[in-house]
Amino acid sequence: MTVRVVVGGALCHEGRLLAARRSAPPELAGRWELPGGKAEPGESVPEALVRELREELGVETEPLERIPGEWPLKPGLVLHVWTARLLSGVPAPLEDHDELRWLGPEELESVDWLDQDRPAVAEAGRRLRADGRGARPDGCGGGDDEGGDGGRGA
Repeated sequence: MTVRVVVGGALCHEGRLLAARRSAPPELAGRWELPGGKAEPGESVPEALVRELREELGVETEPLERIPGEWPLKPGLVLHVWTARLLSGVPAPLEDHDELRWLGPEELESVDWLDQDRPAVAEAGRRLRADGRGARPDGCGGGDDEGGDGGRGA
């Protein structure tokens, strides 16, 4: 079976992570996720992230690096999460979401995250806390000394 990648964006700005509340499908509505979507055939995962965040949120972003790990969603679909920086625009819930919140590292547990997003949210929170100590001024984009894809290749 071919496995298709769904990319989630850990979009960070000014020390906070963007959370998006699902409005559909019914079994996911009301829960929170990292926004994103499926990579199309012939599209790289970072390209898919840029496209999906433009479509879902109306913003321009720069993918920074993949958070290590992958999480099964359902047969044939696996979640990869990339950190991203906001380049322009103000995020708005244009597709699949009815509310957005910028959350600081201490607020990440204040929303009901989808189960598969929780490990990546925890890692993004760790990075935000490190960034708050001056590690990186631009958000949750960098690990301590990791390469651009966490050594897993995308």
